[in-house]
Amino acid sequence: MNDSTKPLSKVIRIDESEIRGHLDEMVRGTVEETLNAMLDAEADEMCKAQRYEHSPDRVDTRAGTYKRKLHTKAGEVEVKVPKLRRQTFETAIIERYRRRDMSIEEAIVQMYLAGVSVRRVEDITEALWGTRVSSGTVSNLNKKVYQHIEVVE
Repeated sequence: MNDSTKPLSKVIRIDESEIRGHLDEMVRGTVEETLNAMLDAEADEMCKAQRYEHSPDRVDTRAGTYKRKLHTKAGEVEVKVPKLRRQTFETAIIERYRRRDMSIEEAIVQMYLAGVSVRRVEDITEALWGTRVSSGTVSNLNKKVYQHIEVVE
């Protein structure tokens, strides 16, 4: 038996879960990078100058950042929210005090309105996004929906 007729003793095996995990991490990292770049661009716009830029048009300067976790479809990301010296940094990208992407909140409300129990909603959110949403959060989201329904009627 020569080398060309031997059965393959070493076959390449692809671990799909490892590849999926790697891709998820790449997407999460890209989302995090993009959000942070957008926040920096907003801070530059509010200051009327880029970081460390000397400009006569400058109206404010940076005062560092603070970190905040945000749950997105891509997973939990850490955003660095700029701080400014003279004004409060307000971003159009992330609502102040929001901890989850709006689409996640919408999904939670839709599950509840479809009759899924609060405990099951907690389990599903943990399975999908890696974080367990508390029953209090589900209740608060539902209160907002019911208030909106009352206003519309």
